Amino acid sequence: MRKIAIAGCGMVADEWISATISRNDCEIKALVVGQDVAKAQAKAKQYALSAGVYLDLSEAIEKEGIDLVFDLTPPECHFDTVTTALQSGCDVFGEKPLSNSLDNAQRMVECAEKSGREYFVMQNRRYIPELFALRDFLRGGTLGGIGQLTANFQLAPHFGGFRDEMDSPLIADMAIHTFDAARFISGQDAVSVYCREYNPSWSWYKGDAGAICIFEMADGSIFDYRGLWCAGGLNTSWESEWRITCEKGSAFWDGANEAFYELTPDKVTTGLSGDEEGAAIIETIARMPMAETKHAACIAEMFAALNKGVRPQTDCRDNIKSIGMVQKALESSRTGQVVLI
Repeated sequence: MRKIAIAGCGMVADEWISATISRNDCEIKALVVGQDVAKAQAKAKQYALSAGVYLDLSEAIEKEGIDLVFDLTPPECHFDTVTTALQSGCDVFGEKPLSNSLDNAQRMVECAEKSGREYFVMQNRRYIPELFALRDFLRGGTLGGIGQLTANFQLAPHFGGFRDEMDSPLIADMAIHTFDAARFISGQDAVSVYCREYNPSWSWYKGDAGAICIFEMADGSIFDYRGLWCAGGLNTSWESEWRITCEKGSAFWDGANEAFYELTPDKVTTGLSGDEEGAAIIETIARMPMAETKHAACIAEMFAALNKGVRPQTDCRDNIKSIGMVQKALESSRTGQVVLI
């Protein structure tokens, strides 16, 4: 029976608690907050948790015999929370991003290696039936090799709070979902990036709410990202709108419904000349059956991996490649130069 300490009791804690309280292989023993004890107490009451409330993670680990920590703290607190847990002999499941700096992220991965414990990172948007289906279809080779992935992200959320004050709210807080999805879909890691951030005149964000990024992937294909967090109308889904152009056709996913593809006619086998148009083959890509999705699915995979002694797809050693895309995009924006990843 794993004994869990939850560090951070904000809104996202509901996702983690809901996905955990019905399990018979673990128990939430501690809620750890920086200052707001009342918030932790309210969370314990809401879910009928018999968990102690602590202001210090080390104390909670020692007194409650904790062996698994959920890091749900703000990004700037991830380094201290995760390294404290790992060095205390605990495994860690944590919210994205891995860290707010690439240097800290690398040190966190090194800490996991040295401690012999595991650190898995939440990427809830990998666990979407339509996205899984699109990934598997593209890897099946029907359309041939990928030449270009395009992700269009256009939304206008009014969060209030820290996001409104961030220097780069879109890239630093949100874009990792889309960047990670590009790696997931293509099976390729990014090797360089050029990023141009901007902030429209009507934006309610202090920092840049818009960005255009061009990534070169390891196989030479291009991933381009167009995002705006104060878009006026015709909004996309939170999963972005995707177009993948391949050797033998293209695939499209609007981020909500089933994806589809168009297979271009083979002019050699059909006997068409270079100027003739044949009938395109347009087919739907059926969504992947999944018992659980998003947070619940990712958390379930984390537990399954930990119990089997293996690593899930969102292990910190892999996820650092996605946070690297974020941090190098920010560096490119600051310098105005193409940056190697």
